[in-house]
Amino acid sequence: MDVEKKRAHEVKTVDEMIRLYCRGNHHEREEGADLCPSCKELADYARLRTEKCPRMAEKTFCSQCPIHCYKKDMEAKIVDVMRYSGPRLMLRHPAMTIYHAYCTFCGKAANS
Repeated sequence: MDVEKKRAHEVKTVDEMIRLYCRGNHHEREEGADLCPSCKELADYARLRTEKCPRMAEKTFCSQCPIHCYKKDMEAKIVDVMRYSGPRLMLRHPAMTIYHAYCTFCGKAANS
């Protein structure tokens, strides 16, 4: 998988996890909005960090990267999102979850 496809896949995965978290925690969303303002801010921040990641070709996922580029407050928010959404993602997107687990546990980068 080339770096841009890998980047797009990571953005898609994180976006879906944030969506699950936002819906499951009854955050107030404006009518027609997919996310509450706080979760939208986190999704935009995560997307920006992924787009600017200099180690995308080598790393598996952000959680296993030696460089932690998230600000502390955003890192705390994304950890909450991952803890909540991780188990629920299996039911909503089993293929995405299996792929993520494979890459995480085997230590394989998505492009290798």
